[in-house]
Amino acid sequence: MNDDLFKPAGKLRYGWTTGACATAATKAALLALLQGHFENDVTISLPGGQEPIFILSRHSLEAGQASAGIIKDAGDDPDVTHGAEIIVTVRQGHVGSGITFVAGPGVGTVTLPGLPVPVGEPAINPAPRKMMTEVAKAVAASFGKPPDFEISIAIPGGEKLAEKTMNGRLGIIGGLSILGTTGIVRPYSCSAWIHSIHSGIDVARATGITHIAATTGSTSETAIKALYGLTGSALIDMGDFAGGLLKYLRHHRVEKLTLAGGFGKLTKLAQGNMDLHSDRSQLDFNKLAACLKDLGGGEKCVADAKKATTAMAVLDLARTQGLPLADLIARRAHDVALSAVDGGLSVEVCVFDRGGQLVGRAEGDADG
Repeated sequence: MNDDLFKPAGKLRYGWTTGACATAATKAALLALLQGHFENDVTISLPGGQEPIFILSRHSLEAGQASAGIIKDAGDDPDVTHGAEIIVTVRQGHVGSGITFVAGPGVGTVTLPGLPVPVGEPAINPAPRKMMTEVAKAVAASFGKPPDFEISIAIPGGEKLAEKTMNGRLGIIGGLSILGTTGIVRPYSCSAWIHSIHSGIDVARATGITHIAATTGSTSETAIKALYGLTGSALIDMGDFAGGLLKYLRHHRVEKLTLAGGFGKLTKLAQGNMDLHSDRSQLDFNKLAACLKDLGGGEKCVADAKKATTAMAVLDLARTQGLPLADLIARRAHDVALSAVDGGLSVEVCVFDRGGQLVGRAEGDADG
């Protein structure tokens, strides 16, 4: 996550996932198809027992099909799909066909193994599929009809919005995914980002990639790509969520992990922080000054480091003294990361400056 996405003060509004919106639109469209007219709003039950009401943004009823749209409200979460329209079209299926799903315009299709949805299927995750299937079966049963329907989901502009997500790296082509486990978007929980990190690891493993690089931002990503020639599914946009990455790798291993990031972010990891965002963890400049002392820095250098306001200022102090501070930070970050994954894989840490130059490096495994 970018440091310019600051969490607003005060109580924040919850929102609804794309999966919840698609479920509500499915219910509205199917009800209209079977009863011959639309209601103004629709209520669904979420897995946690909540019963939100959704207002339709559009609707149409034709012979054999009905469509309903809902504008996604992500509450106060900085969600890329906030304000997107989720449109569901329900058509009568063949007898015995059951519930089938189709990716309409703006919804992606899975093209790589490793995701919880098979290759060739619309990128609609298992929880939303279950919610929509249960709603369709319940509505059909209330009209004494068999649950044989095709559910097509479209998101106008979804293909463009997907460029702001990690879908392309996950092999999800053509648009956005329909996501959500609880149906609720909790502001600044960043669950979608962490889910994408986990999915990226799953896809890398399923496609035979043995070396992945997780980066904190675009500068470190560009630098590590140049260093190793890694592309596509081997690159994980970790952002600030080192903990989300490392804890998942503890049980979903690869042969080698490279952590690449700026000096400030990786100093936080070296100091034991698993969330590297500026709102949720702070640099300890006394500890950073102690690193300079350990490296033989003079009293003035150490004192200046304690009074510094940015990590890069301390790195510049170290450079003027010829002290390998970035290497020490890389080693300590490496040790924290290796402990977090509980050993069993090779871990490398690459520290880059703002210009993308490699300034510190450490690597090894549980045996050193």
